[in-house]
Amino acid sequence: MGYVRRMATDATLYSVDHGIGTITLNRPDNRNALSVDLVNSLGDHLEEAIDDPAVRVIVLTNKGNTFCAGADLSAPTSTVEPGARSRTFVEIFEMIITSGTPVMGKINGHCMGGGVGLAAVLDISVASDEVKFGFTEVRLGVAPAVISVVCLPKLRMADAKELFLTGERISAERAASVGLINRAASPDDIDDVVAKIAADVSRGGPVGLAACKELIAKVPEDNRDEAFEWTAKLSADLFRGEEGQAGIAAFRERRDAPWAPQG
Repeated sequence: MGYVRRMATDATLYSVDHGIGTITLNRPDNRNALSVDLVNSLGDHLEEAIDDPAVRVIVLTNKGNTFCAGADLSAPTSTVEPGARSRTFVEIFEMIITSGTPVMGKINGHCMGGGVGLAAVLDISVASDEVKFGFTEVRLGVAPAVISVVCLPKLRMADAKELFLTGERISAERAASVGLINRAASPDDIDDVVAKIAADVSRGGPVGLAACKELIAKVPEDNRDEAFEWTAKLSADLFRGEEGQAGIAAFRERRDAPWAPQG
């Protein structure tokens, strides 16, 4: 990311198990608000996971009853030590969007303000059906400005206006119905649901998964002629590539592809 990697703090926790890299927001006493420390630590652990070829899927989750409360309104304007570089929330979004490794959410707590944007920017998000979501900025006299970039493409205009203008807190089920997340699950089921999705994603080839993310990001922005030209070349490159050839051979021989999870 253009600077020397530092050691992430315990504002987020990181572990890897069977190709799943789990990052846990770990400031429950501060409702996992987006403090300088938490954003820096989250970025450091995301970078570590993205750069690790053994990590096939990244899962972002939380400790406490709040996934992320948004901006840290209790913090000073700046808590960065002199000479230190602080990551921005926009960088976190960009890391997730451009990551070739899929980034999932296991949302076990409420999402407010910027926390809704963090849930929405993930590739696949599953939330406990007990949690609430809300664009609460308007009730503070501000607006969900930065997060609108990742939330508005997922929302119908009617839903965006209602949710932005009222600041209403909605259920996880409604958050899924309006497209902010993928689905809601009961607290008893969420671990199994996320594990099943992560296992399914892991069966995809790493190059293929990265290409899928690139397609989703790029094709809607191109005109039709540009999209057809670019996707035709991409398809040819993928089919000729080492991973594509290995996957086709495995299919013909009725065996698992070499990247498929074992055990």
